[in-house]
Amino acid sequence: MIFKSIKYGLRRAVFLCALTCLFIPSKGYAQEGISKQEGVSKQDAFIETAFANDIPATKTLWLDKHQKKSAKKILGHAYNALRVRYWQEGGKTVWVLNEVGKYKPITVGLVVNEGKIEKLSVLTYRESRGWEVKHDFFTKQFIGAHLSKKNKLAENIDGISGATLSVRALKKLARLSLYFDEQVQNP
Repeated sequence: MIFKSIKYGLRRAVFLCALTCLFIPSKGYAQEGISKQEGVSKQDAFIETAFANDIPATKTLWLDKHQKKSAKKILGHAYNALRVRYWQEGGKTVWVLNEVGKYKPITVGLVVNEGKIEKLSVLTYRESRGWEVKHDFFTKQFIGAHLSKKNKLAENIDGISGATLSVRALKKLARLSLYFDEQVQNP
């Protein structure tokens, strides 16, 4: 009888602890791209900056079999999404894409203008190593990059020692955004 009441008490305590954890806010939400003060995500701020605070309506690129196959060649693995959201004004498109570095996804904002990268910014970096790819000294290398005929970057991007997988992820996303831009500019 005593063991049943102890067992019941433990179950109840575990349940209450689990329930309490659901309502405690995560202290890492600022790391995920949300500013505590303004409530504006880094993604929204990036898009606003790209279009000088005059954000066009969100558009959607629905991926067909050929586009998914090309995305797979670029990434080295299947691209699981059926569609990709983007913003477009004239020859300028903005893409917010994710790619896994070593273990966790890296969220990158890319501005493509007339088939060339105008800006690349790491919006959220979740890995414990390789964070150097967030800095301007690295991301500025992508400015002006465009695709060759084989969907490779026509420019050489220098790597960072100790951040090889993160560098590869950013290169893949740069290529993917340029490919997607081609698809919406020349349907």
